[in-house]
Amino acid sequence: MGDVLVGACSWTDRQLLGSGWYPRGRRDAEGRLRHYASRLPVVEVDAGYYALPSRRNSELWVERTPEGFRFDVKAFSLLTGHPTRAVALPADLRGAGPGPLRRGQASEGLLDEVWGRFAEALEPLREAGRLGTVLFQFPPWFAPGAPAEATLEGCALRTEGWPLAVEFRHPGWWEPRRADATHALLSGLGASAVGTDMAQGMPASLPPIAPVTRPGLAVVRFHGRSTAWGRGSKEDRFRYDYDVAELAAWAPRLRRAARRTDELHVLFNNCCADAAVRAAETMRGLLTPPRR
Repeated sequence: MGDVLVGACSWTDRQLLGSGWYPRGRRDAEGRLRHYASRLPVVEVDAGYYALPSRRNSELWVERTPEGFRFDVKAFSLLTGHPTRAVALPADLRGAGPGPLRRGQASEGLLDEVWGRFAEALEPLREAGRLGTVLFQFPPWFAPGAPAEATLEGCALRTEGWPLAVEFRHPGWWEPRRADATHALLSGLGASAVGTDMAQGMPASLPPIAPVTRPGLAVVRFHGRSTAWGRGSKEDRFRYDYDVAELAAWAPRLRRAARRTDELHVLFNNCCADAAVRAAETMRGLLTPPRR
């Protein structure tokens, strides 16, 4: 069975910082990361979605974490087709106005520069063996079809040599009649499919699956089961506290996935106070084999 690494989708979320999970004396930037890495073995850098990461931060993250720790970095919004605020770009790349860059508005030159800077920022993590995966989370309007497949192929070319993971928000990718084709597509591109847990019974619900499309790594993200998914504030969408029974029900599925890959990352995105780190610690306990 492959290594199972369980963690949260941020160690700097505002609600986590205010929850009291970090002890006194460990609440500065260095102390927080060192404390987090002493408790959990993987974390997602969701800040990479909102602004380009920096090489210096990556160097500091390497210094502050032990060997074997993993960072899963979420791709910058412009690289996944999300509207991107001009202020999220470095000052020398901003256009004339403050409004968001929408789908298809970014020039090839701008995209090339952003891709290059994103890759450069992550290189210290890659060199140190700390880069778990680069997560490309595509928006709800990224529907199955030829244009989307061409985008994925281009993404795979751009990220050749990176550990690439893909999460879809459009439910059509994992509908029963389409799931095998999606699995084959991502496998052919050398990308890890991202499984999800979320509320069921809504138009945008994705099935609770843990697909394995690459032998090196599988990823499952737990978003909580809020019925406010797709509407309301970020806190409304992700506010959820998993109970032990809900997590235990996932354990057999995660073990099956781990048997088919070298490493499985299980990440909790239910950002409400310390709910994500508590769920991660509980799930880690459920998946740890008992001592004999």
